[in-house]
Amino acid sequence: MSAVEYFKQGPPISRTIAAAAFTLSALVYTGFISAYWVLFWPSAFLKLPPQLWRIFTSFLLTGPQFSILFDTYFLYTYGAKLERASPKFTQPGEYFMYLVFVCATIIGLNMALTGTTVFTSALILAMTYTSCQDDRGSMTTFYIVTIPSQWVPYAMILITFLLNGPYAALIQVTGLIAAHLHDFLTRLWPTFGGGRNWLPVPAFVRRMWETKTDSVTHKPYGTAFARAQSGSSTSGSSNGPLPESWKSRGSGHRLGGS
Repeated sequence: MSAVEYFKQGPPISRTIAAAAFTLSALVYTGFISAYWVLFWPSAFLKLPPQLWRIFTSFLLTGPQFSILFDTYFLYTYGAKLERASPKFTQPGEYFMYLVFVCATIIGLNMALTGTTVFTSALILAMTYTSCQDDRGSMTTFYIVTIPSQWVPYAMILITFLLNGPYAALIQVTGLIAAHLHDFLTRLWPTFGGGRNWLPVPAFVRRMWETKTDSVTHKPYGTAFARAQSGSSTSGSSNGPLPESWKSRGSGHRLGGS
């Protein structure tokens, strides 16, 4: 299988993010685009017209040199794993809303704590944290050391702290906080606290990501066959070949019976 075929078979959100990150970063670091136009400047939103694209591009600019490849790889690998196989995101639109919430939280935390203009490392850390929570209890190799999977995001923060200093590590910490907050509001609190899911998927988002045709997905535990989804199927009434008026009839009696 070629790299292009492998990429085309990837889940749509993750492959789009990875392709956009690689392309944008390559254009910036080769001088075709000035970094000024992709950084997160709050004052740019007050201009007319507001430069809203900065909300997205600030999550797509990787580090320079080899970081273009490594950051793109992490964005795709962890993103694809979550989008394709995570038990947290089984319903249409759940992974999309996860990204919306995590990115919004990262922006808010960094505006308050760091003032950074690029959030890519925080997004990668958030994806890593959520992905490793799914693998809790298993072991993984981090560089040359085998550690529990749930320790990987903390090891990444430690490496960043040692190589790039506390400021870069703090940016990553905001991603960890955002991912944990999402996990708390959608899984931990409803499951163990007796509360409700505070981040339900809006109906219009669910419809936007519903599967319109039958599909086959290859997951780590086997092959999943998904039937085409329809908004009417979740309305509370079952569909069938009989008219609605017939469904309200009783069980009836056998001819010739007493």
